Amino acid sequence: MVAILGISAFYHDSAAALVVDGHVAAAAQEERFTRIKHDPAFPSRAIDYCLHDAGLRPTDLDYVAFYDKPFTKFERLLETYLAYAPAGFRSFRLAMPLWLKDKLQMRRTIRRGLGGTTRARLVFTDHHESHAASAFFPSPFADAAILTLDGVGEWTTAAFGVGQGNRIRLTDHVAFPHSLGLLYSAFTYYCGFKVNSGEYKLMGLAPYGRPIYRDQILEHLIDLKPDGSFWLDMDYFQYCQGLTMTSERFHRLLGGPPRAPESPLEQRHMDLAASIQDVTEEAVLRIGRHIHERTGMKNLVLAGGVALNCVANGRLLREGPFDDLWIQPAAGDAGGALGAALFVWHQLLDHPRRPEGRDSQQASLLGPRFSTDEIERALGRHGAIGRRFDDEAELLEHVAALLAEGKIVGWFHGRMEFGPRALGARSILGDPRSPAMQATMNVKIKFRESFRPFAPIVLRERAAEWFDLDPGHESPYMLIVAPVRDDRRVPVDSETLAVMEHDPDLRRRVNVVRSEIPAVTHVDYSARLQTVDADRHPRLYRLLEAFERLTGCPVLVNTSFNVRGEPIVCTPEDAYRCFLATDMDALVLEDIVVAKDEAAREAGLEAREAYLAQFQLD
Repeated sequence: MVAILGISAFYHDSAAALVVDGHVAAAAQEERFTRIKHDPAFPSRAIDYCLHDAGLRPTDLDYVAFYDKPFTKFERLLETYLAYAPAGFRSFRLAMPLWLKDKLQMRRTIRRGLGGTTRARLVFTDHHESHAASAFFPSPFADAAILTLDGVGEWTTAAFGVGQGNRIRLTDHVAFPHSLGLLYSAFTYYCGFKVNSGEYKLMGLAPYGRPIYRDQILEHLIDLKPDGSFWLDMDYFQYCQGLTMTSERFHRLLGGPPRAPESPLEQRHMDLAASIQDVTEEAVLRIGRHIHERTGMKNLVLAGGVALNCVANGRLLREGPFDDLWIQPAAGDAGGALGAALFVWHQLLDHPRRPEGRDSQQASLLGPRFSTDEIERALGRHGAIGRRFDDEAELLEHVAALLAEGKIVGWFHGRMEFGPRALGARSILGDPRSPAMQATMNVKIKFRESFRPFAPIVLRERAAEWFDLDPGHESPYMLIVAPVRDDRRVPVDSETLAVMEHDPDLRRRVNVVRSEIPAVTHVDYSARLQTVDADRHPRLYRLLEAFERLTGCPVLVNTSFNVRGEPIVCTPEDAYRCFLATDMDALVLEDIVVAKDEAAREAGLEAREAYLAQFQLD
């Protein structure tokens, strides 16, 4: 037996992943255990989970793989500081304590974090090699082109190459400070959202605007070449030498200072979001076409934070030259832990890889699971009583009926998801046909911005009947945006559209019924869909079938089981506390259904403020 532990830590979304004899045994982000969103700390709890789940101890590990090269990254930090000195001294001074304490002592930090007992060999992979390995090795393709895009690794911000058999090779790179990810993050910051966690909000805001700043971005901020290579004018940015992303010159170009967090959104911010989203999509399309021309590969795999831009992914799939795409579900830094471990197994130890037409990510359900007996004991500790179903079909018919009545249901089943998306293991479900569902979920369940869209889950074989998705394609990890089919749309008169286009209240805009499934139809008729099949998600698949039998609709709303500022729930206790503090109507924990009666609602009102105070809103 060969056991390889992969680790990502100390930047954003620390994680651990365990590969045993080439099989991905477990993987999880540290935030799920500490309840600190995007926790960057050394992933001690995630490591403990991975080892415990596999029945291993630190002394059983053969290799520990870290997802980047700290000394090379530190070299970049020093060179950047010297290039901008003395302007960057403040940010340099703030970064130094963590570097001197942990990052530059990574070998010692890792061994200490494993209890000081392991004799495992330590391997430090290149950051973008870790991304590339996470994208190619679990993919269903025997060979494929590889694209990695993020903010920055050691020096690289974008790379492409090829994967063949059990080998990856990155041939072309873009170097810091020129970064498509940091350009998008600069607009995230400028529009008042938190960098490294608010980029998906910017993407969700974009359909409310028009790309009227596109030409200014392409003329002044980024020189985007026909082959997708790019260069940023650093006079407009501050991230090399300051504590903010953008400079005064950036602000003058785009008409004013950055939006203050939590302040009202103006049409200008929506137009800015639409403009940078348009530029990003154009860059990804150009890069994709160039890679196809250079490599001749039919398929493409992607990883890195920019690969979570599912709108760009959808356009690349529909308009790009590749037959198919596969995107690592944990495309950000968390997935680097998995990539580092798989890199050791295949690339360094030369073990073969045998793709069989389906990815080896196991639906990305790689986290903890809890038995019904464990859940009953957990509920008992809270004095909660639920109904236990011994027959799954009866359970699913009951839950489907609740959903068809417009109830909002917390759904907790099987292993927790690895990556930022809830994929039907730690989800909140609702009826997509309800015009009020989107607003209700945002305001009363998630406590988040009203403009945020929700995602649909759909039976895989029925997806093409509801969305413009080729029947030969799937979206199992909610990483593709596709339009709702024309024949499922509801006509909106031109007068209403004209009024809505300039209405500053986004709640009124988003609540206009645009399709048969308005709760998951964004204002541009798009949807970030997840296709559900019987192999990956058997119980969720059967729930969708039960809902379709009742309603004729094979689609449900699926959003992550958490509130704004909180990581996705991990344990039954996490789920029950979240259920109690929100306006969810029912909680399904494996075979147990907890209904919210009036007493529970009153207790929830008392508990809500204290519960939400735990989480720093992002």
